[in-house]
Amino acid sequence: MHAYRSMTCADLTRENVGDTVRLSGWVHRIRDHGGILFIDLRDHYGITQVLCDPDSPVFAEVEKLRSEFCIRIDGNVMARADDLVNPKLPTGEVEVFIRDMEVLGAAEELPLMVFGDQEYPEETRLRYRYLDLRREQMQTSMKLRSDVVASMRKRMWAQDFREYQTPIITASSPEGARDFLVPSRLHPGKFYALPQAPQQFKQLMMVAGFDKYFQIAPCFRDEDPRADRSPTDFYQLDMEMSFIEQQDVFDAIAPVLAGVFEEFGGGRKVDAAADWPQISYRDSALWYGTDKPDMRNPIKMQEVSEHFRGSGFAIFAKLLEQDGTQIRAIPAPTGGSRKFCDRMNKFAQQEGLPGMGYIFWRARPASQAYSVVKSWIETGEADLSELQGNTEDTQNALETIARLLQSGDSLDRRKAESLNELYCGPVEAAGPLAKNIGPERTEAIRQQLGLGVGDAAFFLGGKPSVFEKVAGKARDVIGNELGLTEKDRFAFAWIVDFPIYEKDDETGEIDFEHNPFSMPQGGLEALEGDPLEVLGYQYDLACNGYEILSGAIRNHRPEIMFKAFELAGYPKEEVIKRFGGMVNAFRFGAPPHGGCAAGIDRIVMLLADEANIREVMLFPMNQRAEDLMMGAPSEPSNEQLRELSLRVIPQE
Repeated sequence: MHAYRSMTCADLTRENVGDTVRLSGWVHRIRDHGGILFIDLRDHYGITQVLCDPDSPVFAEVEKLRSEFCIRIDGNVMARADDLVNPKLPTGEVEVFIRDMEVLGAAEELPLMVFGDQEYPEETRLRYRYLDLRREQMQTSMKLRSDVVASMRKRMWAQDFREYQTPIITASSPEGARDFLVPSRLHPGKFYALPQAPQQFKQLMMVAGFDKYFQIAPCFRDEDPRADRSPTDFYQLDMEMSFIEQQDVFDAIAPVLAGVFEEFGGGRKVDAAADWPQISYRDSALWYGTDKPDMRNPIKMQEVSEHFRGSGFAIFAKLLEQDGTQIRAIPAPTGGSRKFCDRMNKFAQQEGLPGMGYIFWRARPASQAYSVVKSWIETGEADLSELQGNTEDTQNALETIARLLQSGDSLDRRKAESLNELYCGPVEAAGPLAKNIGPERTEAIRQQLGLGVGDAAFFLGGKPSVFEKVAGKARDVIGNELGLTEKDRFAFAWIVDFPIYEKDDETGEIDFEHNPFSMPQGGLEALEGDPLEVLGYQYDLACNGYEILSGAIRNHRPEIMFKAFELAGYPKEEVIKRFGGMVNAFRFGAPPHGGCAAGIDRIVMLLADEANIREVMLFPMNQRAEDLMMGAPSEPSNEQLRELSLRVIPQE
């Protein structure tokens, strides 16, 4: 028999009754039932119940066991009584009577329990990550991660991509984040960098003629931590292709990702890859307030500036007199109550804005149109503007209602009631904004947004760069609170046509907004005009409010690359110095090429239905980019510093 096990703790079935087996694993739980000790023995694969009574020759040793002891047992497989079968376990029909036992590894008092669903501080979980990883949910998440990576590889190979490995030690390059620098011992005063991505190397592979490349690539970026981002390192499905256009990249990677979500999504709906919309960056910002919209939420924001220009609402009217300002509306179907509107206004204040204007629409009292018409009949005077939508059709309807009411006939009165509902409408606007801008503007807003009784709309104004982020958050909150967001679904959207450049508000300088190696739309000619109007062949893929992929068609023409970097303040000499390998390569017949990279950690986070990326990483850093388990970062020894010709300057 094997030294440690003849099978795993997930293998035993009723067919094994009577067999002698050897199992190894951890003591998951111990129960003492009248002198009989029941132990749930756990390994990576499952749990088997083993038991021991005073008749066992090792009963005294078994009594000394505690949770998380690592043990090996020999015993006889027995069938459980019918009323003791555990249908939740694959091994629930049997149990093993212990004849022999060996403690393979004793466990001291545990800083956190593996059994149960207790919550522990994140610092405790990360300091004792090896114990945290023994928990069932963590084991499930890590197996999911492994299976997702295997599926990605299989799907990429099926499309004739080949996997290649690129260097880990390389040169620094501007990829949008800080580099991790590595001092060189052989070249004092010089530094390597850990790659933020295999960007340059995969492009050089295309120049070298490797038509389709992919890699499960480690990437290193010195970034501020977020719940959905690691502060140090992460993995991505990296790919590149030659002789392609933007749509070719979409057609190659979309079935891979859709297939992964279908395979591991737990039955949740996955939008078909062919149906993923392509939305421009500017439209995404306008409609959703972000470049990674949650498409499960049907709310689409709209600009409504014209309805407030010169209106009675002085705050918005004066705001619109300034250049670059606008008013946007966030429709809120079914959100038409003052309580909900006040709650959303408070949300905006908590996000740092003065507030958020709103209008909600409610049913108009049925007698209101009648009272206006009757006043018209009796006195010849009435303020018809009190009725919603005082259009020519409504005017004609009012006159017809008046004529029908004057006849005194009951049938005519019923016709008048129908006309009142049809043309004068059951809807009236409420809220401070509605009173300030009047019924005609209010009705025009309602018509533009397609809203009705029981609905609301919220309004934010100013420069979009100031309020856009809050508007996007408000859209998400509204969708969630009103039950509009379809939770049991993975919804995707391609975000395209990113601007290549941005202007620093303080210095006024132009710099790259996204990947500096992207091909500008329109080529060299496009770079002759306003840099802020130049769009790139850049694209992201959003899923449920997260960016899970980013990519571009690459700038493979040296003359275009030099001009693009020149606009961002990098002279030709600097480009050659920093990217000499790639620039030189492009002089020798570079093919058109492009690709993308999908974030594996974030994809697994979505599939595991986790809100924190650290829940799907084996050994993540904490929020301060510290490894509490291994003690990193640590202070180097004086000897190490001397070897590297470095000196550490103490922080004041």
